[in-house]
Amino acid sequence: MWSMDPFLFVVGVWVTGLYLYGVHVLRRRGDDWPISRVLWFVVAGMGGFFLATQGGISRYDTVLISTHMVQHMILSMWVPLALALGAPVTLALRALPGSTRTGPKKVLLAVLHSRVAKVLSFPPFTLALYVLSPWALYFSGWYDASLTSEYVHQMMHIHLVLVGTLFFWPLLGLDPVPGRVSHPMRLLLLLLTLPFHAFLGITIMDQKTIIGGDHYASLREGPMADWLPSMASDQHLAGAILWASGDAIGMIFFATLFAQWVRSSMKEAEQVDRRLDREEARAAARAAQEGVASDSGPGSAADQ
Repeated sequence: MWSMDPFLFVVGVWVTGLYLYGVHVLRRRGDDWPISRVLWFVVAGMGGFFLATQGGISRYDTVLISTHMVQHMILSMWVPLALALGAPVTLALRALPGSTRTGPKKVLLAVLHSRVAKVLSFPPFTLALYVLSPWALYFSGWYDASLTSEYVHQMMHIHLVLVGTLFFWPLLGLDPVPGRVSHPMRLLLLLLTLPFHAFLGITIMDQKTIIGGDHYASLREGPMADWLPSMASDQHLAGAILWASGDAIGMIFFATLFAQWVRSSMKEAEQVDRRLDREEARAAARAAQEGVASDSGPGSAADQ
């Protein structure tokens, strides 16, 4: 069954609407915007967000920790990747009124170049934040609080998306954001996330203490007791989902990064070729001018 979280639904509608309005502004002006970016942002990104927070996954994310783990991976990995490939910052820079010196566009550029943005996109900081957040979520009172407080539950969903965005946007995004590093460094940072998911998943699988145990135990005293699996088996499944899906989505990230690396290398090669062609053309022009000058000089055959 689908359920509706009013707050997250409104947030999702606003984000989707602003993006589509930006595309509309460009199209009305006669400018082009790739349909692939629209599909990434609206269908894959915000569609994944709505599926995870409004669909059946959301209906059971406080009933089964294994279902919550599916939601966790969608919000922390898939949604940030899809949103980044939609290039919303580039869209905003092109659609906003004003220039780089006045108006909303100047404000956005000031934010992108601010010290806060540089700190929040600093790769070692974002990697540490991305790696440590799930440990804090599952091995502190944070997850228990999300099971009993609707506000904490909503903020946890937004936190997962924001942390994933801070980490993956400079690595895989198409926008001119701070924190951009070379492709080999991006590859290294992505590699560092794979053992983290595996280690955290195995730790949850082997954990003897049940995460959110009081809440899940209370559910097994009610009408759902007949079909709910044991808390230990459900937690074991949750750890396996985290481990396996982390590796699977990580492969998608590697494929995306590899494609971007190849495309960037081809563009650099084309730029080098064009520069060499221009230099050869200028050298040929200089040689031709020098030849004309020598032919028309005092010692030329025509003068003799």
